[in-house]
Amino acid sequence: MKTRPPDRKEPAEPFIDREISVIFQGDWGQANLHRVCGWLCQEIGDRSAPGSRFGIWSGRGGADAVHNVLAQDADAALLTPAAAAAGIAAGVGPLAVRGADQLRALGAVPQRDRLVACVDKALGASTMSDLAAMLPSLRIATSPDDGVNLIGAAAHRLLTAVRVTPDRLGAAAAVIYAERPFPAIDAFRDGRANVLIQEAIMTPSWQRVAEHKDVVYLDADPAVVEAFAQWCWPTAVVPSGYLPGLEHDLTTPEYSDFLLVCRADLPDDIAFMIAWCLVATREALESQYRHLPSDRSPVTYPLDPTAIATTPIPLHPAAAAAYAAFGDGLVLTRAC
Repeated sequence: MKTRPPDRKEPAEPFIDREISVIFQGDWGQANLHRVCGWLCQEIGDRSAPGSRFGIWSGRGGADAVHNVLAQDADAALLTPAAAAAGIAAGVGPLAVRGADQLRALGAVPQRDRLVACVDKALGASTMSDLAAMLPSLRIATSPDDGVNLIGAAAHRLLTAVRVTPDRLGAAAAVIYAERPFPAIDAFRDGRANVLIQEAIMTPSWQRVAEHKDVVYLDADPAVVEAFAQWCWPTAVVPSGYLPGLEHDLTTPEYSDFLLVCRADLPDDIAFMIAWCLVATREALESQYRHLPSDRSPVTYPLDPTAIATTPIPLHPAAAAAYAAFGDGLVLTRAC
């Protein structure tokens, strides 16, 4: 059985002695955000007065999390990646919406992912900037940039930075759009696309992209790094060998972590309870992923409490108090 470090104090277990009703928003219903919501609903329910009710709305795990929380259609919602929220304070990026100053974080579920651009070697591209000269030959598989899908927002930010702008893309290239990663990955593997821009790199689907052809992974061009930096969105590295045929450390946009957001006026006892459960009951979530190697799991276990408390937007004050109760050094906030 795992034990926590001996120097970390354990705060008293909270209990909400009133009936509460909390609506979470996750993903489409069968992916990891919904699983996180189910975990939290049960743990909070075990520590709330009888008659308390908990619900989970299906969502898309993108900008809809912010929109629906601000509209009070959900009390707390998950989105990924956390990096998409980093520009909110500066008023930049895909989540810089009206009223975002009322948005707070309850914590993050750590998971390591990247947005990777991969091409069929036969295309002849060796850099992202090569794509602009190859437009008539491109068949790109990615997600739509529709104002909600953050994969699509990031993919089109990448393409625009190397002069594959939406108008040029629509006029000259074939694009296969998919809401979720796997149909796009399958389209690339099967040859219907020769360019893939997607996340979820820890999944078996990415391990099959080179089944029928040689592939080339494209490092982020300086223009791409700068375009994402303007959104306060960092780059990260995929280590050599992590993907089939990847023979060097690959620099590419960050796509990690599930960020749990709420409004600033979420009642303190609920915000405290959610944050407490994220840390104190984390083994209940970890146990659902331990059949997978940690570096291939959609949730990177063991869950690090400091990472849970590290968010790109300010924590709800009661969530910050919960993390502080676990000991010094937990309450961290990333900023642009």
